Amino acid sequence: MSVSYPGESAEYRAARDRLLEQEAALRRLTEEVAAARRALPPGALVAEDYVFEEAGEDGTPRPRALSELFAPGHDSLAIYSFMFPGSPENDGPCASCTQFLDSFDRVVHHAGQRVSVAIVAKAPVDRLRAHAERRGWRNLRLLSAAGNTYQRDYLAETDGGAQLPMLNVFRRDGGEIRHAWGSELMYAPAEPGQDPRHNDTIDPLWNLFDFTPAGRGTDWFPALSYD
Repeated sequence: MSVSYPGESAEYRAARDRLLEQEAALRRLTEEVAAARRALPPGALVAEDYVFEEAGEDGTPRPRALSELFAPGHDSLAIYSFMFPGSPENDGPCASCTQFLDSFDRVVHHAGQRVSVAIVAKAPVDRLRAHAERRGWRNLRLLSAAGNTYQRDYLAETDGGAQLPMLNVFRRDGGEIRHAWGSELMYAPAEPGQDPRHNDTIDPLWNLFDFTPAGRGTDWFPALSYD
């Protein structure tokens, strides 16, 4: 590489060039992993056409089946499980999920040109709608799984009922719907001092921190408000 920044030292340039080699290797590995993900054999058939609740334009809940979440012309559906139990024991939405969805609300505006996207939570649909209005979300398709077992079946709920932030991808092939991929890295042992990072590749906040000298830190997490 023949690039440099004004005033940089030879020591900095040598170290930066070594890092650049690592970054290029990571780029190659990222594409290799993405290609391997695309090359997975067909996943299991979805045995149940889960029925969720979605708020209509007037706010009235209406049933919406999993098969109806595929937009016309789309054969891929990504569902993010939002940690929002909505129960008296654990009433509030997850702050980390909320910060991710704050940015993802704008991403789906573009992603929707190629893939269908939905956000599913255990909370009742009226609670989801109220939270979305407080956050200013306009593009996210929010559905309640309070009346089905989707969260439990697709690894977004523990045996004790705790909610987990899983991302699952489904593929429609003719009249069949199959599970294509899930962010199971959350269940794999993490490196010491690290969170699972199973969905971090699509979360701009943590990726931005990785570019800074301070990094992610170990004692800061998103909040619902910074007032």
